[in-house]
Amino acid sequence: MPIVAYLANQFPSPVEPYVAREIHELRRRGVTVIPCSARRCELALDPELRALASETLYLQPLRVKLLIYAAVMCLLRFPVLKDFLARALWQGSEPCKRRLRTLLHTWLGVYYALRIQRFGVEHIHVHHGYFASWIAMVAARFLGIGFSMTLHGSDLLLHPLYLDTKLKHCKFCVTVSEFNRAHVLKHNPEIPPEKVLVQYMGIKPGNEHLPTRKGRRTNPHLDMLAVGRLHPVKDHAFLVRACRLLKNRGVPFTCVIAGEGPERASVEATIRNLDLQNQVRLLGHLSRQQLAARYLTSDIVVLTSRSEGIPLVLMEAMAYGTPVLAPAITGIPELVFDGTNGFLYRPGSLEDFVARVELIHHSESALGPLCRAARLHVLENFNCEKNLATFSNLFLSHLTLTHPSPPPESYFHENSLLQ
Repeated sequence: MPIVAYLANQFPSPVEPYVAREIHELRRRGVTVIPCSARRCELALDPELRALASETLYLQPLRVKLLIYAAVMCLLRFPVLKDFLARALWQGSEPCKRRLRTLLHTWLGVYYALRIQRFGVEHIHVHHGYFASWIAMVAARFLGIGFSMTLHGSDLLLHPLYLDTKLKHCKFCVTVSEFNRAHVLKHNPEIPPEKVLVQYMGIKPGNEHLPTRKGRRTNPHLDMLAVGRLHPVKDHAFLVRACRLLKNRGVPFTCVIAGEGPERASVEATIRNLDLQNQVRLLGHLSRQQLAARYLTSDIVVLTSRSEGIPLVLMEAMAYGTPVLAPAITGIPELVFDGTNGFLYRPGSLEDFVARVELIHHSESALGPLCRAARLHVLENFNCEKNLATFSNLFLSHLTLTHPSPPPESYFHENSLLQ
């Protein structure tokens, strides 16, 4: 069976459980998978993820001697990388700062290739289309092997940096929604359609046995839950402004936000400025068990992102029988059917968001059938176990293995650097 290096920007991460699940499934099929990560995760890990972290190959901290050797190899094997360097430095319309960073990532790609070469890696798969995908592409070229990638949301829709080059040179690309696939093919018409594959994510196996909510309380107080990293793309500022409108209209509510990230100070300031300290609270990062308890006690789970793939948080909430409200963007309408198994609002419209919240708040008798439909839809179409099996089938069927290029003779004299 093949030897595959699986690279992510940050692995393992409790907020991206699908990466670990894919690695486990490929290993179950007999694939030798070497987990790799550009950075270490700073969040607390459960025992299973800690075990994965202990065997993960991390690019950082960087090894100075090996970096120098990688720079030498960039020069010695310039003809192999020249088209990537040309694209990074003067083709396209990227700003100068971005070009310089991509030049650095080319260097890191060779560094990464030297780190994994001793394992006999035959293919590199990278999750997300951010900077690690350029590193993987360069490493694969240097080693004379193939690479593939998975695209989610922002990496494709908001920050598609050098995506044309990555799509051109990858063996295949997996993406998480039909919307994403259509977007890729529309903006990259030269890419063969059969190269872009759709594979839905899914909720953890066993969720068909999850307890469901016992029904809405008679208490008129509305409990809202938002789950997501405190990052600009999640647009929690929009949610806080919507909460101010709800307060102005006299709706009794509490909104809790689970997640951590660089926008925490900004979100806290917005909460204070809008005098919502008694209504809106930041919970920080929650474990899976803590989130499960929140799903069961919340009246509605809301999402206000500007860009998404198909969020796991919506799948989880729907599986627990909790109503969801999300923007009608990207692949979300492939999961949430407005008025049938959840609710959608017009992207960017505070008025529509608030109107939908009020509708849900005042529609207790109608929510039972809708929540049952949501649960059934998720368990049938976004089942992790079933979708992981399909992912592995797709991955293995599209894997075109080539023997790694033999390393240059000087490699053997420097092999001690790689240990």
